[in-house]
Amino acid sequence: MRGKLPIQSSVFLVVAAGCIGASLYFPWWGMNFVAPQYPEGLDVIVYPTKMAGNIDIINGLNHYIGMKPFSEESFPELTYLPYLIGSMAAFVLLAAVLRKSGVLYGLMGLFLVGGALGIYDIHRWLKDFGTNLDPKAPIHIQPFVPPVLGENHLANFITHSYFTTGSYLVGAAFLLMATAVWAGRRI
Repeated sequence: MRGKLPIQSSVFLVVAAGCIGASLYFPWWGMNFVAPQYPEGLDVIVYPTKMAGNIDIINGLNHYIGMKPFSEESFPELTYLPYLIGSMAAFVLLAAVLRKSGVLYGLMGLFLVGGALGIYDIHRWLKDFGTNLDPKAPIHIQPFVPPVLGENHLANFITHSYFTTGSYLVGAAFLLMATAVWAGRRI
């Protein structure tokens, strides 16, 4: 595929940019905590701009095992992530207008690197909060690292970590970008 992408590829890219932009308004990642005393579960829900869920209750429980409290202020990424996501949407839209295959390949590479860094960042924070426990806490447990995706058992809690709507929109955007490449190869 050399030169210009076909108009069909531009359509895929415009939709991809829309998916990336829309992802700003949906949660990207979450964690659900279930225990006998909380059968309905407690949630931490992470958007690109904020956190939601039962954060105060979870912080109150985490205090007993010596975990430092978390809040939106704990994660500086929430201040600049919207700008990175918005910029990516704008660059994908620009690629749709320019219709240059080289620009699209570069964006897809950047997309993959950004995704890997995002997953690493989530893991880094989970490790920090689960391993830097206060030794003076009322309940002593072994340091732990919850998974970015999947299930974890800690005391009488079962936690489920999961990606959600915003992440799925970004994944769909990447697939649309790959489809734009494929459509360009067919000409």
